[in-house]
Amino acid sequence: MCATVKAGAVQAGAVKVGTVKAGTVEAGAVKAGTVKAGRRGGERQRGVRAVNPAPEDPRSEVARAARVLSAIGLVTAYGHVSARAGTAMLITPAADLATVTASGVIEVPLTATALPLGAPAEAWAHLAVYQVRSDVGAIARAQPPGAFAAAAVTSALPALHGQAAWLGASVPVHDSALLLRSPDLAAQAAGCLPEGEALLMRGNGALTLGATPGVAAARMWLLSAACDAFLAARPAGPVKPLTAGEITSWRAVQDELLPRLWQHLSRRAGESG
Repeated sequence: MCATVKAGAVQAGAVKVGTVKAGTVEAGAVKAGTVKAGRRGGERQRGVRAVNPAPEDPRSEVARAARVLSAIGLVTAYGHVSARAGTAMLITPAADLATVTASGVIEVPLTATALPLGAPAEAWAHLAVYQVRSDVGAIARAQPPGAFAAAAVTSALPALHGQAAWLGASVPVHDSALLLRSPDLAAQAAGCLPEGEALLMRGNGALTLGATPGVAAARMWLLSAACDAFLAARPAGPVKPLTAGEITSWRAVQDELLPRLWQHLSRRAGESG
């Protein structure tokens, strides 16, 4: 079960939420979306937009985003990054992301009914999201500490500052701590994200989406910061989310500004290329 929150309508300890019905993805019926390998642009207004035009080998992109997530402390021994590649996805192996190289990235058909050797067991979550969101080109899976705390105290994370709007009008919380190690469980989580670019999972970290692996990783950093801001503001009294107009204004400039954040995080991690 998951929920969203309307802009400008949040009070401390009393988040009013709506509900989003979980979608369904059948094992063996995950279809390729419309974003082709090497062409993750031109995405719909409702979802993720292309914000990083710099060409890079897709496997190298995935591996670099994984290493950056590790270097900036958003994953420990667990986490993964993937990218859509035609009728398949490229995903990091079940390994410490600090050690991932392009040669270790694993290809998984979008119609897979079983995961190949070496793929992370929660690769099903990536496949499920690619099924319901044809606008998504890449996914990051991580466990920011603030995400655990925020998902434990709210059913939807409001946007309290401008950059948080690049995650969506609000961030829904999937109300289950079960590992997404089956198509059915993964489908339930993916159904919480019909729009927007981030999903908190109670007791199980987060997913962020992007046109490219780098942008998905940058959004994971933004989600961590948004959780920290919410947790800091909440005890002080009613929190005041951005208005719908403010969210629209900030989302209008994400194509311009998100690449700069990814470049900054890459340099910080010693991975600028």
